[in-house]
Amino acid sequence: MAGYPTGVECHGETLRIWFIYQGKRMRESLGVPDTPKNRKMAAELRASVCYAIKTGAFVYEERFPESKNANRSISNRRTATLESLCQRWLELKKPELAMSTFKRYSVDIKLALYFLGKNTIASSLTNEDMIAFRNELLTGYHIIPDGRNVKTVKKGRSVRTVNEAVNVLKGMFAFAHRNGYIETNIFADVGYLKKQKAQPDPLSREEFARFIEACNNEQAKNIWTFACFTGLRHGEISGLSWEDIDTKAWSVTIERNLPVRGHFALPKTEAGKRMIQLTAPAIEALKRQMAITRMNKPVTVDVYIGPGIEPRKDECTFVFSPLYSTVNNLAGSWYSPGSLGAMWNSALRRAGLRHRKAYESRHTYACWALSSGANPSFVATQMGHTSAKMIYEVYGRWMSENNQSQIDILNSSFSSYAPQMPHKMGKTG
Repeated sequence: MAGYPTGVECHGETLRIWFIYQGKRMRESLGVPDTPKNRKMAAELRASVCYAIKTGAFVYEERFPESKNANRSISNRRTATLESLCQRWLELKKPELAMSTFKRYSVDIKLALYFLGKNTIASSLTNEDMIAFRNELLTGYHIIPDGRNVKTVKKGRSVRTVNEAVNVLKGMFAFAHRNGYIETNIFADVGYLKKQKAQPDPLSREEFARFIEACNNEQAKNIWTFACFTGLRHGEISGLSWEDIDTKAWSVTIERNLPVRGHFALPKTEAGKRMIQLTAPAIEALKRQMAITRMNKPVTVDVYIGPGIEPRKDECTFVFSPLYSTVNNLAGSWYSPGSLGAMWNSALRRAGLRHRKAYESRHTYACWALSSGANPSFVATQMGHTSAKMIYEVYGRWMSENNQSQIDILNSSFSSYAPQMPHKMGKTG
């Protein structure tokens, strides 16, 4: 007979397989004769078991219901603490998640451990506990840094933040139920909170002029002029390099994003990998910025491609660099999105303008473009949306303001197609 595949062995006169589960070597008899055909089938079974363990889908008592190991495994899991359950789930999820997503998951898990107790036995938790946890996230007090190493207390979290945490915990407790940590899925019917759809709050032309005037240096003026006249995401602005810009055609290829501090990745979506045409104000901002950063020394950065894939190496001469405005020479070569947000808030205060989130720079571009009569599909492509659907849903109000100009455009165009009608003939004698 041929040799045995990895993990397959003969025990007495029948075959059995072995595999590593929860750090221990487990052996399960298959009760089939030792033949070449059965060895091959045993190897395939073992491979499926190993894959299920790796992905967190393995349930011992379902795969091997008669095994004594099944009951032992159930007993061990049902006495597991919430902390050990969370650690196990995050460990299994990590290979399939982008670093930014994994960090967000970790924050949500920490919230669960804080509110529910890390030493709580997972199987003792109830559906009532889960609903109370969700509501506590919405209304409870929490501590946040205010940017000056001073912590202040704030009541409640946004509905969006709560729903993101609910979504993560739904996944974890579904895993816990499938794998015997809990008898029922106690998070299954915990609903998402309804939220009112936030409306764009763009800068007006007059507010934009005041805002730019309040920026405290030339680079800041260039950053926000470029942002409001391109609609780029702040992570895309942070990762923008001169190597991405065609200064003859004045177009930009979006090659990378900076979703979390110090971690470059591909653009947010497939549609985010795009080439955009620059408007005149954006071109002028880049021309002014050339004198500041164009001759800087390029740096090599790792760009995360995906789980298990070697990062891409990019040589980047960053268009916007905090090295220009630092006073202690401790700044890095590129801005983090959080730094851009702080810069935005400071300029708003100096300009005496009502507070808006920095993301409104992106809304400002969209609203101005649509109010000027730009094609929604073109605007969607420029902004990195898959289709114009989101443009219609989010910015429909700005498009309706342009109805009359659309009629003017149609009248101007259609007049050349209309046939010449003969004049009415007058009466003759």
